[in-house]
Amino acid sequence: MSVQWQKSSFSGVEAENCVELAHHKGQILIRESDIPDIVIAVTAARLRALLGALKAKP
Repeated sequence: MSVQWQKSSFSGVEAENCVELAHHKGQILIRESDIPDIVIAVTAARLRALLGALKAKP
């Protein structure tokens, strides 16, 4: 799979372990940079729902 991964801005410049995201065939791909072979694929709507739920936590 040839995709362009983007490192999370929350990871900082010097961080070795970070979350990376990519867009591929209508899905958002998520992986941890130190374990790049494990990729989670979700739709944009599902990712928005997850992020919304996480932000709503006290």
